[in-house]
Amino acid sequence: MNPTHGTFDDILVGTTPELRRICESLRRVIVSLHRDFVEVVWPRQKIASFGVGPKKMTEHYAYVAVLGSHVNLGFYQGASLTDPSGLLEGTGKNLRHIKLGDVTSTKSPAITALLRQAIADRKRCAAGA
Repeated sequence: MNPTHGTFDDILVGTTPELRRICESLRRVIVSLHRDFVEVVWPRQKIASFGVGPKKMTEHYAYVAVLGSHVNLGFYQGASLTDPSGLLEGTGKNLRHIKLGDVTSTKSPAITALLRQAIADRKRCAAGA
């Protein structure tokens, strides 16, 4: 294992029980949508990143980041996602995120739809389409 990488549990060390539940729920949603995902974890930054391959900006589609009072579900190509519910925040060229403060929000159909789009986009790109 790369010494800068860790396990999903590493990003949960020292978090509150509620933030832990949010992270675990988001991971379950991602696993249910993309069984053969690639996960790369950066414990120092408290980020777990998910993709179709190991390259963060070209093969990853989403990340879970533990912050002080909430969890960000980020999308590497979020600016190109269709977001009819207006959940995505951010103004950068590509990155967008959703701030989650409770576990109930992780089960939102709108979040599931955004993840489905992001996964499909990265799979298309990986296939060269």
